[in-house]
This record gives sequence, structure tokens and C-alpha cells, in this order.
Amino acid sequence: MTSLTVNEKTVQEANTDDYSLDRVPRSERKMGWLSITNITFGIATAIFYFQMGSVMALQFGAINALISSAYAIVVAGILGSFIAYFSAKSGMNVNLMSRGGGFGYIGASLTSFIYATNFIMYCAFEGLILVAAIHTFLPSIPEWALIVFFGTLVIPLNWFGIKQLDKLQKWSLPIFFLFLIAAIAFAAFTPSVYGGHFWAYMPEGVEVGGRALLMCIGMHHGIMGLTALLASDYTRFMKPADTKIGSIAVGFIPQIFCFGVMGGLGIWFGVRLGEANPGIYIVFLLGIGGALFTMLTQLRINVTNIYSASLSLSNFFENMFRFTPGRRFWVVIAGVSAMALMLGGIVDHLGTAMTFQGVFLLSWAAVLVTDALVVKKLLKIGPAYYEARQQYLYKWNPVGTVSLILASGLGTIAALGYMGVFLESTAAFFAAVLASLTTIAMAVATKGRYYLQREPADVPKEDFIA
Repeated sequence: MTSLTVNEKTVQEANTDDYSLDRVPRSERKMGWLSITNITFGIATAIFYFQMGSVMALQFGAINALISSAYAIVVAGILGSFIAYFSAKSGMNVNLMSRGGGFGYIGASLTSFIYATNFIMYCAFEGLILVAAIHTFLPSIPEWALIVFFGTLVIPLNWFGIKQLDKLQKWSLPIFFLFLIAAIAFAAFTPSVYGGHFWAYMPEGVEVGGRALLMCIGMHHGIMGLTALLASDYTRFMKPADTKIGSIAVGFIPQIFCFGVMGGLGIWFGVRLGEANPGIYIVFLLGIGGALFTMLTQLRINVTNIYSASLSLSNFFENMFRFTPGRRFWVVIAGVSAMALMLGGIVDHLGTAMTFQGVFLLSWAAVLVTDALVVKKLLKIGPAYYEARQQYLYKWNPVGTVSLILASGLGTIAALGYMGVFLESTAAFFAAVLASLTTIAMAVATKGRYYLQREPADVPKEDFIA
């Protein structure tokens, strides 16, 4: 009886709350690729990318930052396109795909929890950029009050799920572009603190390539995995007819914008104004308009952060504890957790958090893509589809679980500098390659026996990915 009750709760939530615990039925996949790409622009338009570009340019040289940005677009775009395609074909996000994609339902719940904490941390980081900008313009308002106000605001903006996010991103995008054009225009008429072309800026003692370039790539690794995986929360609603073109569009367009446009502008702003913090230089350029611009961009990104965190928390607690209170409950939990991190000074640990996050997320993405393309499609090991229901799955599948633990562990050791300078800067890429190779080896060694306890008979042929 307990199993039946849990299944009924699962189905009820799946039908009423954005399908956070089950595949989206084909009848509900109605969103065009343009709408989905627009939603993913919520993360692509974050001022965080300004900050990343400015920091890299001022510390390691503009040309190294530009080369690293091109690398990030290509790698994250390829990973994102594949993951978007698998998501659109199966109607699942990465949390659900992981269950039948090499992890088992308990193994996948661990990835869901870490994934959720990543989004909550990013919500805190982005929220603090907003708080800094508003506090710079209105220093009379204490920072803790701004944290509570803006931290609470993202909760009602997430209340009605994917449709509300679509509307919010659609009406706010034109306003974002107006502010962006204004910031570029004001910066262009502001005398540059650097006399030459911005791309020629190089700090003293820094050269093109070498350690400086590796440090830029290492910074990009901290966010690339997130942008590649994030799209699956939305592409699962994509119209089947849009799957091919939509997957490429959703995979590459946001990456081009966040790393190329926003990151490139961050490099230009940083060199031209001699300042790395966009919360300071945007307000300097636009005054109250800069504060409003920052508010708009950070709310756009944080509603997507909280949405994805709520889906991941729903998966974790349903899998581990059969606890299914609904996605809105987890929206509140994620929002309150982000506020607690902001009040606790999480920004002081940004480097450590991004290092582990880059290693973990790129390794996870590598496992999912390798499992689909090599294990399922090429080697014909395991089912040609994703299954997320517990009654058909093993608790653990060593193919993905062992690969992710091994790659994340060794990648973190490398990132901490214990394997030399080269691997310290490329730890996330090293971990991703290791995760991919281990996935293949484990699938061959286990012959795919831990993918399914028994085969379901109701998976639509159209949802097969291999």
C-alpha cells in the first residue's frame, strides 16, 4: 500500500507541478525552441559574466580571456546541445535522465542534491551582486534588509512554474537590451584608463598563453558544466518537431551570449574602466539606471536558479525519503537557503565553491553524454531509452556512480594543486575525460546488468534516444 500511495503522489505532482518527478508526456511538449531559448537567456544575461570577463582581463590579460571565452563557447555548446537533445527526446531533465542513464535511482538522487546546492549557491552569489549594486546607490539601506527583500522576491516569481518563467523572461528581455545598450554607450564616451585597444591589454609580467590562459580556462570550467546541464530543465517541454534545430539552438545560443557577448563586454568594461566589479561600474555609468539594470538581470537569473534547485530537491527527497510535498515547497526552501548563504557570507568562499562545482558538473555532463552516445547508441549496452520510475530500476548503477565519484575525487585533488600546475588549471576537463573513459569501462565490465531490474512496456518508441 505504501508503494501505491507514493506512486499516486508522484503522478499527482507530475500532472500538476511541472512534471518534476516524471517524464513530460508528449501531449504536453508544446513549447517552441524560441521560447525555450528565451528562458535560458535568464542565465545568459547574468551580470556574473561581466564580472568573470573583467576579472580575467585585469588579472591575466584580455587576449587570454578572449581565447578562453571561445573555448568555453565550443565545449559548453557541444555538451549543451547533446544534453538538450536527450532531454527533448525523452521529456526528462538531467536529474531524471541520470536515474536510467547510469546511476540508478539512489545514485541519481545524490547528483540531484549536489546539483540543487550548486543552484542555491549561485542564487546567493548573484543575489549578492544585486545587493552590492543597490547598496552602492542607496547606502542608507542595510545590506541584510536588501538580502531579505530580494531573496524573498524570487519565491513568488517561481510560483507558477515554466509558463510564468516564459512570460517573465519575454517581457524583461527587451528592457535588458535597452539598459545594455545604454551601458555600452556611456562606457564608450567615458575616457578609458588604458590607452591602447582593449584586446591588447596585458598586466605586467603576463604573456599570451601558458599559465595565464590556463587560469582563465580554469575559471570558465567553474560555470561551463552548469550552463550545459541547465537547459534540460526547459528543453523537456520542447515540441517534438523542434528537437533537432532546437537542441543546437538551446545548446549554443545561450553559450555564445553568456561567454561571448556578456563575457566579452565584461573584458571591455574591465579594461576600459579599470574596475572588475560590475556592481560598481554599472552604477557608476548609469546611476539609478545601473541599479535598476542590475536588479533586472539578477532577478532574471535567480528565478531560473531557484526553479532548477526546486526540481532537483524534489527529485532528491522523493528518491531518498518518499517525501513529495510539491515543487512550490522546494521553491521556498531553496529561496530561504540562498538568503541564509548570503547572510552567512558565502561570497568569501566563491573560489572553492566554483572549483568543486566545475569538476563535479563537467564530470556529470560527460557521464550522461558518454552513456547516451557510446554506451547506449554505439555499444548497445543497456536500454535505448531513459527510465526514471523506481519500480524498474536498481538503487545503484556502478556505471555512472563509480565514474562520477572517481572523476570528481581525482579532479578535486588535481584542482587543489596536488597533481601539478597544468592539471590544477585544467582539473574539470581532466575529470570530464576521466569520467567518460570510466563510464565506458564500467559499462563493458558490468555488461549493462544494473540499468533495469525489469523492462517497462509503456515507454513510447519516439522517446528512445538510441
